[in-house]
Amino acid sequence: MRSAVITFSILGLSLLAGCPDRSISKVDPQQGRVEYKDIPVKINRKIDLLFVIDDSPSMADKQTNLKANFMNFINVLNTIEGGLPDVHIGVVTSDLGTKGADDAMPGPAIGSGPGACANLGKAGNLRTDPSVTGPYISDSLAADGVTRVTNYTGSLVTAFSALATAGANGCGFEQHIEAAKRALVSTNTANAGFLRSDAYLAVIFIADEDDCSMSHSSLLGADMNTLGPLQSFRCTRFGITCATGGADSNAMNQVGPKGMCNSNESSAFLTKIGDYVTFFKTLKSDPKNVIVAAIAGTPTPFDVELRAPNGTGTPIPALAHSCSYQGANGPEVADPPVRIKQLLDSFPDRSTYSSICQSDLSGGLTLIAQLLKTVLGSPCIDGNLADVDPNTPGPQYDCSVSDITKFGKPDQVEKVLPQCNNLTTPASSTNLPCWAIEMDAVKCTSASHLILKVERGGTTPADDTHVVSYCVTTAGP
Repeated sequence: MRSAVITFSILGLSLLAGCPDRSISKVDPQQGRVEYKDIPVKINRKIDLLFVIDDSPSMADKQTNLKANFMNFINVLNTIEGGLPDVHIGVVTSDLGTKGADDAMPGPAIGSGPGACANLGKAGNLRTDPSVTGPYISDSLAADGVTRVTNYTGSLVTAFSALATAGANGCGFEQHIEAAKRALVSTNTANAGFLRSDAYLAVIFIADEDDCSMSHSSLLGADMNTLGPLQSFRCTRFGITCATGGADSNAMNQVGPKGMCNSNESSAFLTKIGDYVTFFKTLKSDPKNVIVAAIAGTPTPFDVELRAPNGTGTPIPALAHSCSYQGANGPEVADPPVRIKQLLDSFPDRSTYSSICQSDLSGGLTLIAQLLKTVLGSPCIDGNLADVDPNTPGPQYDCSVSDITKFGKPDQVEKVLPQCNNLTTPASSTNLPCWAIEMDAVKCTSASHLILKVERGGTTPADDTHVVSYCVTTAGP
């Protein structure tokens, strides 16, 4: 399962459905696919990373897994040109108590012990630790271009581990997406300074259950005749609809498989995913500066079963687990994250997903870091470039490369760049500015170690210039 999920996600980052015009159009589309790159000439190295960690009772092993593999995440970021970007790293949990998004006050407390919900919960406030000065990690490059300016003691991995040790006693009605929103709203003064207007924003969900962001705490009410038993299945029953087997809350309450499931955007109890998409995108002047990612349960299968609460008593309707793995202390499970996945799908080319049902989360964390690297403008080639003329000595790559000024605006201007006519020493070409594909094992950690370089002969393009490229890749993984 792990390799299949990772392969799918990587392809999602690098492949376009169709070929561009110009030189690539002459290549038979059946021969390969296309890797797209958008590389700003003036790279913004600031990223605000918000980790939303599920702290409900089933998450202890998964949090340990996250912390043990965080170094793999940092290792990829370190390969970005210039090294580790200027980062803010904050951690918030999914526990928002019994307050819905539209409630003036929290509802009555429910339950006792681990999983109980009361008051505002963690309120969307960033976690703190004595090893970190302030409510988030700050790590940036000093003006000398060598020294790192930090606000924590010890290593970055150790500091993150301290913040990510969120515990597993939080509310069992996990409000992942609303927690991210409350962490980022300007009225939350506890998190002041974390969100920078001139930085990329990445929101990363680590969860084994779907989002249950409530519009009203009435979802937690005592009316069992209407709502059913006070279990998290209420989040599924009233927060999801399925074209197959789950058209309304009554159908969702019936045992059996469901298909083509989405957030119930007209739910009386849960918030609309569409509203969150709007919120996150409007945090930035350019919505492409927002990245969302998740390590969560697999979206399918999606089944409703009868299951006894905590393994005892009369079986009641419950969402069947969609994946499992053998954890350090026994079997671990996760549920289909329909609402979370719908949020991610609303950010094309700016999202990635992998399964949490793995004993090693390094693959998922690496995918997220690779996406961040791509968004910042990595010139490294991720796929396998096709040799479009194998009868000619040396690799013959088919790429279309352009300088685009006023990128993304109605009056953008494109200048097509030729391939360098001296591939042995591209900088000595007579058709500058031009492009070349070269080997660079230091900057590019992909299997091919290939990098796209634009030789300009000392000229400097406008700051708003983006290098946009399409290169034909092989059809295989």
